Amino acid sequence: MIEGSATKQAGERLQKILAQAGLGSRREMEAWIAEGRVSVNGTVAALGTRVSDGDKVQVDGRIVRLSLQAEPKLPRVLLYHKHEGEIVSRDDPGRRASVFDNLPKLHGQKWIAIGRLDFNTSGLLIFTTSGELANRLMHPRFEVEREYAVRVQGEISPEQIKQMTGDGIELEDGVVKFDQLSDEGGEGFNHWYRLVIREGRNREVRRTFEALGLPVSRLMRVRFGIVNLPPRIKRGMMTELDDGEIRKVLEWVGLPAGEARQIVDADKHRNKLKRVPPRKN
Repeated sequence: MIEGSATKQAGERLQKILAQAGLGSRREMEAWIAEGRVSVNGTVAALGTRVSDGDKVQVDGRIVRLSLQAEPKLPRVLLYHKHEGEIVSRDDPGRRASVFDNLPKLHGQKWIAIGRLDFNTSGLLIFTTSGELANRLMHPRFEVEREYAVRVQGEISPEQIKQMTGDGIELEDGVVKFDQLSDEGGEGFNHWYRLVIREGRNREVRRTFEALGLPVSRLMRVRFGIVNLPPRIKRGMMTELDDGEIRKVLEWVGLPAGEARQIVDADKHRNKLKRVPPRKN
């Protein structure tokens, strides 16, 4: 071992520890450090500064209490069975019912919806307090599967099924292609299908069927990645994943628990420089 190398690399990077404390993203913390807003033991910090337990860290002159030895806190993950007629937004000029109206209240955090469902679509919605987890599940480059049950007015021909799972259907914003499409049967004019798709463009499932002259009368998301909609969770009901289930999701997306930072409510708490209150089990 090179003499002095252990001392040089001791501790954790300052921007990482501040981000884990819930003050913002690592990039934001790097900007704060570059602006001279952060000090360690009375000295203005520089990018690359490392801190250890016992160091006095201040942001804008206010002490930020950090614990480097604490086990990384897991984000919260909630499954909600959305009704038709609810919007996935906090703000709506029409004052329609929002899925956020029914969620448990948080103190110093906020729920992030993983993927949207349109006004007339029901089924699985996932909410989390981790921006990194939400990004891993939603970003197009990760190609996470979404599975839907869809009822259409009419029946798809074998040629159309081949086209929808082969070359795809050309829409105004590009080609839509289903990874899987299976016939689930039906009676009379309505027919059910099960499909899997890896992207989340606006109303793409409805628009794809409508492009073939098959209007959608029901659409329900039943799976997102490895998370299935539990049969016991009826419309308007929700359930929260336990720690073991959350760890499985984090492992599946390749996200260490310590990097699944929980989002602070920017409107109320971002500038107060307070740690997120511990989760009550």
